Amino acid sequence: MSNKGKYRFLFIQPFQLPAGGKYADKYHTPEVSREKLLRMEYLNLEHLLEDVDWEIHGGPVAPYGDWAVETREEFAYVAAARLPIVREACESGKYNAIILLGGGEPGFMEAREIARQFGIPVTSCAFSQMHIASMLGNKFSIVDFTEVHNMFYYELVVKHRFTEQCASIRNINFYHARPGRDEDESTIDQERDKALRGEPSEAVERAVNEAVAAIQEDGAEVITLGCSDVFWLQSFLEKRLSDMGWEIPVLEGYSSAIALARLFVDLGVDASGLKFPTDRPKQWRRKKVF
Repeated sequence: MSNKGKYRFLFIQPFQLPAGGKYADKYHTPEVSREKLLRMEYLNLEHLLEDVDWEIHGGPVAPYGDWAVETREEFAYVAAARLPIVREACESGKYNAIILLGGGEPGFMEAREIARQFGIPVTSCAFSQMHIASMLGNKFSIVDFTEVHNMFYYELVVKHRFTEQCASIRNINFYHARPGRDEDESTIDQERDKALRGEPSEAVERAVNEAVAAIQEDGAEVITLGCSDVFWLQSFLEKRLSDMGWEIPVLEGYSSAIALARLFVDLGVDASGLKFPTDRPKQWRRKKVF
């Protein structure tokens, strides 16, 4: 990677799974190309990266087991394991922005605190989608999977202060392959692969139904997507909703996080030192108000 390009981005996966494991998948192993890790086979990212020097880190090996993250406990393990990668990237001097992959953005706030010391912006998927969605319409809804992930994501909406702009979280109720799963139950990855092959996918149908309900019942004017394992739905939702006559933007996290990283670099900003102070700031405030 050149140290002279205008945009020098590092993408960091939330976790990687051991190759050949029972629950291994093709997007969380270091044995595939960077383009595949970034899911560029089905996400429209090329135009956002044409002038970007970029690398991707596979993330820490999942410290809790050999399956994809869904629960708060698993997110906490992954967040802590990803932070040393963020610090090492900042200390290297190679990058001028870091993009955290994964819809649940584990370790995002802590990564921003680390990176601000180096003047490096950090973006993530939920944060970026919510900010962009709030500029496109009055309210947005989130299409997501699994009850436990919905409630983790609910807390991200609160943390990012979008409770007034978020109309709803809509659950399509599919799961990752993981311990305790009914083997006869289709996973979100299997639904993705069917849809990408041009076959009928129940996940697509549920997502369309929930998106329409979000529009008609909840007042959503923008649709966003929760977990990164549902980002593949973006193109299907966009087309189906358009065909039905709904003129509504559908966002996904990777393109949103890239766009926001580019904006931060263009503006020459990273984060407020009042939101993310150093451990010994030159100025301090007697009172924090809400």
